[in-house]
Amino acid sequence: MKANTPSSASVANHPLPNYLRTHRRRTGLSQKEVAALLGVASGSKVSRLENFARTPSVRTVFAYEIVFNSLASELFAGNYQAIRLAVQDRARRMAKQLSAQPDAQAAKTLRKLALLRTIVESKPSPARRG
Repeated sequence: MKANTPSSASVANHPLPNYLRTHRRRTGLSQKEVAALLGVASGSKVSRLENFARTPSVRTVFAYEIVFNSLASELFAGNYQAIRLAVQDRARRMAKQLSAQPDAQAAKTLRKLALLRTIVESKPSPARRG
C-alpha cells in the first residue's frame, strides 16, 4: 500500500510561505552568518523567519535577495502566491465596478480596465535576471 504523501503537483500548488532555510542550507551559511549579512544582531531573527513565525520587512526581503541571489517571489513563494491571488481578486472586483459605471467607455476608464485585465490574467512566471 502506498504511503499517504502529497504528490509533487499538489506540493507545487501549495508552496511553503518561504524557502529561506533551503537557500541558507544550500549555501552552507549558519543562521548567525546570515544574520550578520542581513545586519541583524543574532541568528534568532533568521530562525523566526525560517520557521514562518515572523514576516520580514521590505529591507530584509531585499537583503535576502542579495544574499541568495534569488528573487523575492522565489524566496517567499507561498507568500507571493497568496498576495498575487488576493490582488487579482481585488482587481477583478474593481474591473466589474468600473465596467458598470456610466463613463465605462471614457478613455481614462478604458486604460484602468486594460490594466486591471492584465493583473487578472497574469500568471506567475520566472523573471529573468540580467
